[in-house]
Amino acid sequence: MSTFSDPEVVARYVEGPVRQVPGFQALQQMTALLLAETVPSDGRVLVLGAGGGLELKVFAEAQPHWRFVGVDPSAEMLVLAQTVLGPLASRVELQEGYIDTASPGPFDGATCLLTLHFLTADERLHTMRELRRRLKPGGALIVAHHSFPQAADAKHRWLQRYAAFATASGIPAAKAAGAITAIAEKLPLLAPEDDAALLDAAGFVDVELFYAGFTFRGWVARNPS
Repeated sequence: MSTFSDPEVVARYVEGPVRQVPGFQALQQMTALLLAETVPSDGRVLVLGAGGGLELKVFAEAQPHWRFVGVDPSAEMLVLAQTVLGPLASRVELQEGYIDTASPGPFDGATCLLTLHFLTADERLHTMRELRRRLKPGGALIVAHHSFPQAADAKHRWLQRYAAFATASGIPAAKAAGAITAIAEKLPLLAPEDDAALLDAAGFVDVELFYAGFTFRGWVARNPS
């Protein structure tokens, strides 16, 4: 059973990111604003890693005429998304699966928040290429995930800062320490320059950093016109 199929993890998910991701709510708001730069008022947006429904709710509230496809491999997290969205769910099609099984679009914009750090570099590149293939010309992709320097001393320093933020936000110190051990050992982490290079390699242009919060980075990029 994957982490996001564990009923206890799913039940606690809504309260987790705000304690672990610096500026989590602002990250979602900024993502909605960046999408609005190119997505028309009646546009369609693909949200990859949509389980939990948190960003979908923010986007749907910000833009009352946008429609969404939300994709996630966890059926349990999609059930949670349906609950979180409430009446907003009428504008969202939830699909269980990965990028290869997502609707072909074309979409006016796409997001992938707090997801790509679970994938290897090759898997990230494939995912980004498939996201771009589903975007209309000029459409924006917004991504954000763990991305920080990977030299041993820098990696240790940034993970300690992640743990300090989590502890200051109310997570028990022992649990925060366990989290950074799991992140270091289990996630295929990349440095920010490597993440940006993957967006270039996937064919995106105008790659810009818009968010940095301790171990997290976020970029906006555009499908060529």
